[in-house]
Amino acid sequence: MAVYRSPLVDLRFVRDSVLGAEAEWQSLALPAEVDAALAEAVLEEGARIVEAELLALNATGDAEGCRLVDGHVSTPAGFKEAFRTFADGGWCGLAGNPAYGGQGMPKLLTLAFDEMLYAANTSFALYLTLNNGAALLLEQYADDETKARYLPRLYAGDWLGTMCLTEPHCGTDLGLIRTRAEPDGEGGYAITGSKIWITGGDHDLTENIAHLVLAKLPDAPEGSRGISLFLVPKRQVNADGSLGASNGVVCGGLEHKMGIKGSATCVMHFEGAKGTLIGEPHQGLATMFTMMNYERLSIGVQGLGLGEIAYQNAIAFARERLQSRAPGGAAYPERPADPILVHPDVRRMALEVRAWNEGARLFAGFVGRELDRARYHTDVTARSDAEAIVALLTPVAKAFISDRGFDATVVAQQLYGGNGYCAEWGAEQFVRDARIAMIYEGTNGIQAMDLVGRKLARNRGAYVEQLVTRIRGDLQSGECGTYAEAVADELERLERVTAALLARAGDDHDALGSAAYDYLELLGLTVYAWLWSRAARVAANGLADEGAAGERFYRNKLVVARYFFERQLPRSESLERRLDAGAEGLMAFEIEAF
Repeated sequence: MAVYRSPLVDLRFVRDSVLGAEAEWQSLALPAEVDAALAEAVLEEGARIVEAELLALNATGDAEGCRLVDGHVSTPAGFKEAFRTFADGGWCGLAGNPAYGGQGMPKLLTLAFDEMLYAANTSFALYLTLNNGAALLLEQYADDETKARYLPRLYAGDWLGTMCLTEPHCGTDLGLIRTRAEPDGEGGYAITGSKIWITGGDHDLTENIAHLVLAKLPDAPEGSRGISLFLVPKRQVNADGSLGASNGVVCGGLEHKMGIKGSATCVMHFEGAKGTLIGEPHQGLATMFTMMNYERLSIGVQGLGLGEIAYQNAIAFARERLQSRAPGGAAYPERPADPILVHPDVRRMALEVRAWNEGARLFAGFVGRELDRARYHTDVTARSDAEAIVALLTPVAKAFISDRGFDATVVAQQLYGGNGYCAEWGAEQFVRDARIAMIYEGTNGIQAMDLVGRKLARNRGAYVEQLVTRIRGDLQSGECGTYAEAVADELERLERVTAALLARAGDDHDALGSAAYDYLELLGLTVYAWLWSRAARVAANGLADEGAAGERFYRNKLVVARYFFERQLPRSESLERRLDAGAEGLMAFEIEAF
């Protein structure tokens, strides 16, 4: 069976030492009081329950999968009992509003719990992830009556939430949806249509499921400007909160997938189902993006969690696997051969995975902190600045972290040699489960297009300028330590590329699209360089001051930081060359020639 130990020491290092969480939380109007001691207690208990309840169900859930029997979905053996343990422990409401029974924990903290969930059992984690997003959306946009009726049940894990966007004929272009919402004469709406790829669309974990469904009203304008959002429960909810009759919500089938087989991915039919309008008419897409922006960061963290468990298991194998002798002679002469970690190329693979994982943890934590600032900071200017950073980096957080997470699982699998291709070692499941994170919640190509279109070109680089100003402030204050010069070089590269791209975009309608992926990669590397420089400075200080994480931890952190700057960051040089090439060569191939 796979092994997993939650990386609590590194999570604490990022949260408290690099991002200064405790001081940060004191400056925010958080809905609950939280300090470093409480955060540590929450994550220690979270680690215990994740390792005890979920890890053993990961491989068995993958083998069994979900089943559709007589129109109802059954989750794999053990999922229902594990979910009840999590719900009874209050984990479904960890980030929820305390006014409705939630815990009120900040995003920076809940993201760390998300990573542990995804590492131990991604399929199980997805039920909780969708619920968190649905509850957040309802808290911000539902009326008081709806919030009082639904939020306590979602936070308690009595019910779970989903989001229903995609239809068989449209994915990214949601303006093409055909699901209709007809006024029912009683203040509600009758929802009719079909949705596909609905995570948690049906299951046996809870007695009700709250679907958030995009549909069009009879008077809706064409395209995405005509989309509205509706809350459609699987079973009707009476005025007193009790459950009523079935609501015309039917699971039409389960998708047969490459991975995440314990997660019920459903085809859903709404057959005149009773729904409640959430937010304003024709503003459903903007409303839904409240949920999706939080989900996109979480899906990036899915890649991180799987990269972490893939690393831990690959290293456990590599320590024991004996193969040949070290290049300089026997490192362990008492053994018939040396462990494969003595070989430089094996160490390259191991450090490649570890550096991407630890960089992703820094990046996710930073974006989580900015989300907290954007939502809870008492200063309007600080809140606005954080909103700009979140807008810019959300597509990067989703795409760059999930891309590197998948890379991490593949490289970790390679460490096993042929064993990694065999199911009993678990490595191939990590690869399969990580692959979907690059696709759902908006494919990574769409994230790149969002970055260069909405977040760069639309405001002529203003968001990028704000980020550059933030990083330059750290450079001037000495926060970037030994690697300050490397970070300064990357900022100059980012500014050069940004200016050139914006100039080309004025005359070439293919300029942004041809540059999107490479620009996202470059921005991701730049932010990683900044955050790694901060982490290296903190680790150096911790080493000098005999900090709480211990000498070994700080020395290891400095070695991994060095690997990032020497081996991973130089990719930015080739990205600049690719971006300088422009769109002409890419678009020269005629469609008929493909």
